[in-house]
Amino acid sequence: MGLYPRCIIGWYIDKHMTTDLVSKAMMKAYNLRQPPRRLVFHSARSSQYTSKHYRKLLESYGIRASMRDVGAVETMPLLKVPQPTHEHIRNDVTAYMHYYNLERLHTANDDLSPIEYEQNPLRKRPDLVAQNSR
Repeated sequence: MGLYPRCIIGWYIDKHMTTDLVSKAMMKAYNLRQPPRRLVFHSARSSQYTSKHYRKLLESYGIRASMRDVGAVETMPLLKVPQPTHEHIRNDVTAYMHYYNLERLHTANDDLSPIEYEQNPLRKRPDLVAQNSR
């Protein structure tokens, strides 16, 4: 998820949470946004994010890792719904990402969806605020 505008940028699903899975999601997000070097990526402290392979991937992109406190748990509403097949969960996740990014209004985004906020030329951009305050 991008801090600004709070939209999901890169995601993948699989039967297991593996380093390969989170690496694919990061590569997708990086290729879509091509952020500047020294971006901070905040994640859980699970083995997928602390693995040597994943740390090297972040390093190759010039991304700095930041991690939550131990014990912090994050859940998605979809995890509470029975998913009979891989295709079923893929469709549900795709629909949820569409809702989350395009329809869900967020108070931090002036009650706009993340995509509407990002495309709004009048949005408050922290990079411009910091730059203009110099």
